[in-house]
Amino acid sequence: MVGSNKVANVISMRNRFTMPTGFILAMTFLTRLPMPKVVNFQPEDMAKAVVWFPLAGMVVGLFVASAWWLGGLVHPALAGLLGLLMWVWVTGALHLDGLSDLTDALGAAHGNQARFLAVLSDPHVGSFGVVALVLQLLVKWVLLSLAAYDTLSFAVLVFIPAWARLGAAWWSLSLPSIKPGLGETFAWQGKTRQLVWTCCFLLAVSSLQPVLFLATLPLIFWRTWLSIKLGGQTGDALGAGIEVNESLSLLLILLTIHVLPAWALFVGSASL
Repeated sequence: MVGSNKVANVISMRNRFTMPTGFILAMTFLTRLPMPKVVNFQPEDMAKAVVWFPLAGMVVGLFVASAWWLGGLVHPALAGLLGLLMWVWVTGALHLDGLSDLTDALGAAHGNQARFLAVLSDPHVGSFGVVALVLQLLVKWVLLSLAAYDTLSFAVLVFIPAWARLGAAWWSLSLPSIKPGLGETFAWQGKTRQLVWTCCFLLAVSSLQPVLFLATLPLIFWRTWLSIKLGGQTGDALGAGIEVNESLSLLLILLTIHVLPAWALFVGSASL
């Protein structure tokens, strides 16, 4: 009887600490890490996942930063390579696929909206998409290698993917979906409060590494570009935005690390 009570208590505790459905769905969609199955899944549950995007991004960042740090013990170039390989693996190249599709569609549309949407739905990869993939991978490898040379903080790499995925949540909330698909699936229905709380959490944590506030600038840029260029968002545009924002954020942070000391030295010498 005592043994049965212990088993019942363990089962009760496991049920009590079950991971939220939204988090499981966010991790399942944004990463290739094994997650529990969602019981009684409903399509509308996908909207619950959006608020958990930044936390999923932190998990991605933790894996990337760990691989990057291990590589840095040998050589900065190896840090860049291992960080890049982990970035591609843990995300399943999902956002790279969005970047490729969006680039192909933009390159072939020539300003024609119907043509743009048709090419965006084409599963084949064209020359524009291949070029975008190669350039993005090269950019990330170079930036990660430079980050290792500059001994960038481990925490910065953890939170860059989190900010990028907060951006995806914001874009899906604030922009209309222009094409049936994931962009429409993740469109929110009045979940602004959760987004605000998530943003406040990231701002609070980022205050420990103030250079992370620079990651907000690419978010605003991409949201503005989507609004002007596309008039809305799609799943591919969200994925492409995550890739672009990760690279731009890392670039801005590295430039700031280099420029600010040089500027301070210049100002100091000019005042003498």
